[in-house]
Amino acid sequence: MNEHIVKSFEDELNTLTAECARMGGLTEAQVADALDAVVKRDQALASAVVGRDDRLDTLEAEIERKAIRLIALRGPMAHDLRRTVAAMKIATNLERCGDLAKNIAKRSLVIVESEPMTPLTRSIERMGRLVVLRLKEVLDAYTGADVERAVAVWSRDDEVDEHYNSLFRELLTYMMGDPRTITACAHLLFIAKNLERIGDHATNIAEIVHYEITGEEMISKRPKTDALNP
Repeated sequence: MNEHIVKSFEDELNTLTAECARMGGLTEAQVADALDAVVKRDQALASAVVGRDDRLDTLEAEIERKAIRLIALRGPMAHDLRRTVAAMKIATNLERCGDLAKNIAKRSLVIVESEPMTPLTRSIERMGRLVVLRLKEVLDAYTGADVERAVAVWSRDDEVDEHYNSLFRELLTYMMGDPRTITACAHLLFIAKNLERIGDHATNIAEIVHYEITGEEMISKRPKTDALNP
């Protein structure tokens, strides 16, 4: 390829990466805002999170379309191909994180009708802050092409599971102690599960970043604490 074509191809790749990174920033904000809506019992913020979800769906579709077009017209090889496919796969994981954030926001709109349960809300907040941090770290690893940082996120996957298991037991204790809390606790349990799944998507992204950069799959088994299911 001549120099002009090579530069044009590189520009397209850089644009794809930048759009995926932008989608990552929006997703991170969605998850953080959904968590704040739960913690602060903020109905307006919860409604805003629900309303913004379509934006992530649109971005995922655009990234997928551009990646497929790039593969079809440019025929990228080796690292360039991995970089193209990584953007598409990461966008899919981010879109699913956005769906989970929307679900959290919807449940917070129901919970706000119940009496506050401050200790449980604090536990949800601790878990949520950890998940938001994991998402931020892995997105930073992606934009910085930092394989070590991606592996660090991957290796701490079980921390989110441990938070979820602890919350599961705490919620069951509340429900058994006071049946009037069952409805609100059930919604909190689903919120915790959604956060745990967002953590899994962050780990998925870490694996994608590792493969994009090294061309190798993660050999070790993913560190995982068996998560309880509601």
